[in-house]
Amino acid sequence: MNPLLSRIGTAVLLLAVFVPAALWAPTWLWEILMAGVVGMAAYEWARLSHFSALSTWGYAMLLAVCALVLPHGLAGNWPVFQTVLIALAIVFWLLVAPCWLLARWQASRPWTRAVAGGVVLLPTWMALLYLHSRGPAVLLGVMAVVWIADTAAYFSGRLFGRHKLAPTISPGKTWEGVAGACVAVALYAVALSLWGDLPLQPLLFMVAGLLYLSVLGDLFESWIKRVSGMKDSGGILPGHGGVLDRIDALTATLPIATGMLLWLEHSA
Repeated sequence: MNPLLSRIGTAVLLLAVFVPAALWAPTWLWEILMAGVVGMAAYEWARLSHFSALSTWGYAMLLAVCALVLPHGLAGNWPVFQTVLIALAIVFWLLVAPCWLLARWQASRPWTRAVAGGVVLLPTWMALLYLHSRGPAVLLGVMAVVWIADTAAYFSGRLFGRHKLAPTISPGKTWEGVAGACVAVALYAVALSLWGDLPLQPLLFMVAGLLYLSVLGDLFESWIKRVSGMKDSGGILPGHGGVLDRIDALTATLPIATGMLLWLEHSA
């Protein structure tokens, strides 16, 4: 099949499954689904980190079980745990990840990769639970920033791409793709402002910040794959690679978007 058609077909299928789940799945089912996503992404992360076969399955099971048990096991301490995960995500994505990429750090030690995987995946999982609890519109509205940016960057990069964004990390990404994503998310912010009667300027700043994070998350996973000598994190999603390839930008955007919403709720 044509790679573009394969990519589009997989995206349509994913949306056909994910959007109804976001809209109508009860909390218990959503928690199970998201634990499954975390487990699959953790398995791919462990493969990229060249863990042994046993360690790879063990790591995936550990994170999946944590995702199933922690919201109920922590009970009244769950909000505190959410705050800790958000703080970890903020430190990692605003400080550690940029330095990691600038230094071209390979971080080949298994324990370093194991910790980094937890810091990348667990806050993402927590954000998916939190945003879903605030309503499907909130969850899908935040995720739409990444989806729109990714789609616009892909097509504008293919049509106009000339100048490489980070050739030593991800040769396929271009500044023209980023420009296309900027235009697309700006239009999305304008549409949200008109439809939801929301102030435009804060929305523009928010989507610009999320766009930066989505690019950072994408580049970070690309670097991990490059160091690992793999083109894709997996092959479960034709045209997209693995689960981790599909959620790479979300790992950076969702936890910090959740932090923004929590701050707004507590300051209101």
